[in-house]
Amino acid sequence: MNILGPDELVFGVDDVEACCQYLTDYGLLPVKKNANGGRFEGLDGTAIVIKHRDDDSLPAALPTGSMLRETVYGVADQNTLDAIEAELSKDRNVGKDASGKLATVDDSGFTLGFQVSCRKPFEGKNEQVNSPGFEALRGPNQIGADTAYDIVPASLSHVVYFVPDGKKAEAFYIDRLGFKVVDRFTQLGPFLRPAGTLDHHTLFLIETPAHMQGCEHFTFHLAGPNELLLAGKRFQDKGYESFWGPGRHIFGSNYFWYFNSPMGVHVEYDADMDLHDDSWEPREAMASADASQIFNFTLAANWMPGGDPH
Repeated sequence: MNILGPDELVFGVDDVEACCQYLTDYGLLPVKKNANGGRFEGLDGTAIVIKHRDDDSLPAALPTGSMLRETVYGVADQNTLDAIEAELSKDRNVGKDASGKLATVDDSGFTLGFQVSCRKPFEGKNEQVNSPGFEALRGPNQIGADTAYDIVPASLSHVVYFVPDGKKAEAFYIDRLGFKVVDRFTQLGPFLRPAGTLDHHTLFLIETPAHMQGCEHFTFHLAGPNELLLAGKRFQDKGYESFWGPGRHIFGSNYFWYFNSPMGVHVEYDADMDLHDDSWEPREAMASADASQIFNFTLAANWMPGGDPH
């Protein structure tokens, strides 16, 4: 199954205005925004869609009331879409709308969509780092600290689910959709990637009690650690509450910074994720703070040295 990753996440929320403002301040580009919600895109067209929780077009909510109502995966081509329809139609209803997008439900009750991907080419940024002993990537008189630096998140990276039955959830994505385990936290869950990407993970499953079922967080890729730190600082300066970070994970190696949100989930910035192919041997570690991050900082207010120079 040539699934590339999540194209969009659809939320049914209580406070449409607050969620739309949050995603705009996060850096996504508002598309078709109105009083009833909107679509907020990264540079490649992947998106978060906001609607009011009572919108009739939304799929049914999970029993827990999770605000995530649908995860839409992008696939490489129509042949992949046809293969997914044939496979999942063996034991569940698979709907199809006028555009050809498929709609169904996974074995844990999460609503899934599948479509030929909306992802489009874009001009990204490549952070130019000068490293001693190597040719300078940023030459003489090219300034690295740019206070006017414009940041738009590049691409929807991954989503994390709380699931009541980890083995059942994992088996669905591996056996039915061809996802592969890249790494695993013992007694917590697997990091999974579909066949159409080398990203360390596009889905992480965390086993929890049934009353917690839902989405824990989602994130968009940024150009690199400098962009992540600058975006997170600006976001916090706008009054949004930091939850975890900035720091760097061990599994995936991605830099991270998580924030609380009005969508009932955490929202992360990430950058510099590892890539893996089918030759990779999955690692496993007992879930712990030491296994989760190689470092983690707490942002402080701006500071500079001072005092009497004499």
